[in-house]
Amino acid sequence: MEHVAGRSINLALSFRGRSALARVGLEQKVIEQHGIPMYGRMIHNPDGSRRSIPYGKADQCIYSVGRRYLNETMLTEAENHPNVHLHFHHKLIHSDLKKGKMVFENNGEEVQAEADLVLGCDGAYSAVRRQMMKMPRFNYSQTYIPHGYMELCIPPTQHGQFAMEPNYLHIWPRGQFMMIALPNQDKSWTVTLFMPFDVFDSLTNPDCLLDFFRVHYRDAIPLIGEEKLIKDFFSNRASSLVSIKCSPYHSSKGLIMGDAAHAMVPFYGQGMNAGFEDCLLLDELMTKHHMDLDRVLPEYTELRNPDAEAICDLAMYNYVEMRDLVNSRTFLLRKMLDNLLHAFFPNSWMPLYGMVSFSRVRYHRAIEHKRRQDKIVRSTVMALVAALAGGAAYLLQRGDLWRTAADTVHAQARQALAGLGL
Repeated sequence: MEHVAGRSINLALSFRGRSALARVGLEQKVIEQHGIPMYGRMIHNPDGSRRSIPYGKADQCIYSVGRRYLNETMLTEAENHPNVHLHFHHKLIHSDLKKGKMVFENNGEEVQAEADLVLGCDGAYSAVRRQMMKMPRFNYSQTYIPHGYMELCIPPTQHGQFAMEPNYLHIWPRGQFMMIALPNQDKSWTVTLFMPFDVFDSLTNPDCLLDFFRVHYRDAIPLIGEEKLIKDFFSNRASSLVSIKCSPYHSSKGLIMGDAAHAMVPFYGQGMNAGFEDCLLLDELMTKHHMDLDRVLPEYTELRNPDAEAICDLAMYNYVEMRDLVNSRTFLLRKMLDNLLHAFFPNSWMPLYGMVSFSRVRYHRAIEHKRRQDKIVRSTVMALVAALAGGAAYLLQRGDLWRTAADTVHAQARQALAGLGL
């Protein structure tokens, strides 16, 4: 399994994915041998300065994991089971998901197979899902965002070390576009550039590219190297990003999981984690219903669909946060407030990112909890503003001597509302 140029190989492993790996005894192996902890975001400003934003508590982190190594680890583990048989280079060309029958193409020949349950884990352009779309009352939607992505690379230093602080996800937020970098085991960085396609299309020659980077990503040029930047950029092309929602996920003898059921843009780092959690939920339901598929499959769709659609929406929102809001005082002030309240009330006040990345709180319930917390903050601030306004009115009655003080109170109230995005 060689690295495919132009395709990001990094994965951000968080609690949901770790929980699934723990269920099959692989969590510690993946983390210890292939994981690099990232404790927060490292923000690169246009002037070259940097500042860090922790993800949560000091010991909370997500792990940068190479896709190739994770695949190899899981395939090796699967091969250790005598009832698992691996067949590569088989293309699904037809399936009957009511009867569990499949037809594959291998080297120009048809290969037929039959199963009690067909699991379609075959990605955003799933062949299994295409068969399901022929079923009545199957809902499907896909959305391409106007931004594409391209993979670049920061190599190790001349001394074979990381060129930047390794325990962070590095972000260059620039409003309508951004660049990120995740650390690799070989001390290199996988860099991914996200921009509207028309911006990619405008960079038609090396001079345009270097001028663009000098304006927006000046500090990244010596890290990547001018020659390597030019070579990597013009030897690749921008790839598209799609978000897919559908329902139901099951038929009589078929079930789609992972990107086949809920492909999402990568900005919350939950694509793999959500896919792994799919497996964990299926295992839990299989145990609960003693392998009774007539009960397992409908309940799987019922439980998983609202959460899958919720994380698809959150991933879309997080692109705005990563490319723009991390530079906002409002965002930083609210994050500080959430972390402070979580420290005082750890069981009742939970930041959204923590619920998504460091727990198995259902995705849609995490959003509902965030909305309730927003209402509490809004009500509290409005009560404070009302109290300040009342105090200001009293001061105004005391004459001109107090008018300046009243104006100050009003200004502080407005700043409090604006600072919390309210």
